[in-house]
Amino acid sequence: MSFCIAIDGPAAAGKGTISKAVAAHFDMPHLDTGLLYRVVGARMLAGLDPIEAAQTLDPADFDRDDLRTPAVAQAASKVAALPEVRAALVDFQRSFARRAGGAVLDGRDIGTVICPDAEAKLYVTASDQVRAERRYLELTEKGQSVTRDQVLADLQERDRRDQSRATAPLKPAEDAVVLDTSQMTIDQAVAAAIAHIQSRRLA
Repeated sequence: MSFCIAIDGPAAAGKGTISKAVAAHFDMPHLDTGLLYRVVGARMLAGLDPIEAAQTLDPADFDRDDLRTPAVAQAASKVAALPEVRAALVDFQRSFARRAGGAVLDGRDIGTVICPDAEAKLYVTASDQVRAERRYLELTEKGQSVTRDQVLADLQERDRRDQSRATAPLKPAEDAVVLDTSQMTIDQAVAAAIAHIQSRRLA
């Protein structure tokens, strides 16, 4: 039986952490779909045409060391606005989502475009300031030289681009449960997500 869990939301809201924990709890495979766009963005920065990069995606690229840099994050947001890039990656994501036993996918358009028929949908969000602080700490812990103001500006620019793009804009699915993690610990957010998904599994 296939049971798809779609978890969407903006950067640094906690959807990746929640998705991994949910996948481990329910013993399901997990796909960070944003990673696909980061790989395409990184390959574009290296000089490859973004559409060609998406059409020739190599899973070996998922382990690249540079995928979490601010430059690649911005490039990923830019290539994600290209309909041809999104089209090239749709089949990969949908095939993963409908594997036997179910799967957890997180991204920005899973519940609205990739898997609109997902059995469970969450939209994970948090305030701009909370998300920027989380991302700032993440980047500085990795030795990157950034300021809080720079990280906040980058997040807001990415949000603006993701929410205003013509193809698959970032927004909650109409039937998604919105989970605001601004005042939550990781454990609280994961517990809330698991409780909702469990209720859907029993429905």
